[in-house]
Amino acid sequence: MATIDGSPQPTCSALLMSTSTPNPTDQAVAGRGKPPAPAWSLGAFREVWAIAFPTVLTMTSYTVMQFVDKLMVGQVGPVEVAAQGNGGVWSFGVIAFAMGAATVINTYVAQNLGAGTPERGPRYAWAGVWMSLVFWVLALVPYALVLPLLFARMGHAPELQALESIYAQIMLLGALPLLFNKVFSHFFFGLHRPLVITCAAVVGNLVNVALNYALIFGAEGIPTLGLPGVPGAPALGVAGAAIATVVGTAVELLIPLCVFLGPRLDRTLGTRAAWRPRWEPVRQILAIGWPGSVQLGNEIICWAIFMSVLVGTFGSDHMTAGWATLSYMHLSFMPAVGFSVAVSALVGRHIGAGQPEVAIARARLGLAMGVAYCSLCGLLFVVFRHQLIAAFVGGSDLEPGQAARIVTIGGQLLVCAAIFQAFDALGIVYMGALRGAGDTVWPGIVTVVLSWVMIVGGGWLLVRLAPGLQSLGPWIAAAAYIIVLGVAMAVRFERGRWRSIRLLEEAAEGSPGQGPDFPIGPMAHGGGMGEVEDIAADRAMIEAGVGTGADAGSVERSRHPG
Repeated sequence: MATIDGSPQPTCSALLMSTSTPNPTDQAVAGRGKPPAPAWSLGAFREVWAIAFPTVLTMTSYTVMQFVDKLMVGQVGPVEVAAQGNGGVWSFGVIAFAMGAATVINTYVAQNLGAGTPERGPRYAWAGVWMSLVFWVLALVPYALVLPLLFARMGHAPELQALESIYAQIMLLGALPLLFNKVFSHFFFGLHRPLVITCAAVVGNLVNVALNYALIFGAEGIPTLGLPGVPGAPALGVAGAAIATVVGTAVELLIPLCVFLGPRLDRTLGTRAAWRPRWEPVRQILAIGWPGSVQLGNEIICWAIFMSVLVGTFGSDHMTAGWATLSYMHLSFMPAVGFSVAVSALVGRHIGAGQPEVAIARARLGLAMGVAYCSLCGLLFVVFRHQLIAAFVGGSDLEPGQAARIVTIGGQLLVCAAIFQAFDALGIVYMGALRGAGDTVWPGIVTVVLSWVMIVGGGWLLVRLAPGLQSLGPWIAAAAYIIVLGVAMAVRFERGRWRSIRLLEEAAEGSPGQGPDFPIGPMAHGGGMGEVEDIAADRAMIEAGVGTGADAGSVERSRHPG
């Protein structure tokens, strides 16, 4: 994979082991003084792809993990699939409030990178860590204790209530590694170092898949598929899937944490010195992050009502088909979220560097990639709709009639999902572009209003007025929501209201070229002139946004959670 200037980017092992010092001359060539490539040129494609590819790979890796989770749980039974879906969405609905605020860490880090003050980035990462810890203690732990009461009021079958409650409680009590992961992910995305997160995601997902198999099926394995079990492992079913996800996420956190605290990044950016709680970066994150927080959390809650209440009106078969459909939608929109995160980082960097026209061009190029991918997924949804849904019920102990009914329902839902795929990419990528520019309030308000009016309100009306459509009715309302939201985000970005936003003027505590407000360099480390040269070279590389392993230390979509 190539960096922005076309040079090779490091492998995971290089990221974790490299201690070499970059050549200052090479960095000067690739530095911030290099003119940006023309809008639709190969150079522009390389710039977007250098950030987008590892970001998309990260999102895809996480999505595959969730997809495999559901496929494995699907081998246990359809009730377990519905329980995992309901438990996941109702737990993630509250977790998403913290994750939504963390997304703007990308914006602040990227804009400071573009402005030549990357050493200001770590303060936002640490602020995110402290905010996550407080949120977990004050919100997630109490919510985990009362959530079973909420499930009891939904009228689900007792078996389903028990399974969805235990899954949700494990996810909530084990959410701290997930929150920290999101904080450091957006820090490295904003710093244009997405490969750090990609490596972490691959390792974490491998651990998750292995533990899933061991803890879901235990010593029994999957007899219907002829797969052996793991001797001595308990068969925990849905609870095992939740435990495996928490452990996999904790393992995934270790890599970015070690890189962030490693000596190389600490020397160049002062990552360790910035650990103390400070109100100012927290205030700045909340200032533009609260709309994203409300937007993400609200949208998840609306989708939770959509699946558990509206679709749930028609029984567990419809919920199973719906969660299977959402699993395939994960495979389509999560890579689009990867393009969105990459576009957010690129827009933020070019705005910080005083290049708004380049920011627009990169956003449009990222959009084209996202729309092309999602449109292809939509085509596959239509052509292979029955085969795709059958994969979720083929190995479970179901009567042939029930399995066929789920496949028929799911096939209709996949066609509905295919219709809005391009619009989904439109909204996701443009929302990332707006976030990179610091325009978060308007998208947040529009998303909240549309989600309640169209997903919940429109879905409820179709359930009441057109019950013959069954669960397809709420899905039609959801499709209309995604189409309208995508068009709204496109119009907002292209009208350019974000041009008047000045984040760095509010965030800076000194002039852009003033440097860090914590000790860095020979005075802080006791180094000599050789270390000064190393620091200058490392700073040059970070400001250039070029991906090499030298600074790595010595070691979304919001919509549907796993």
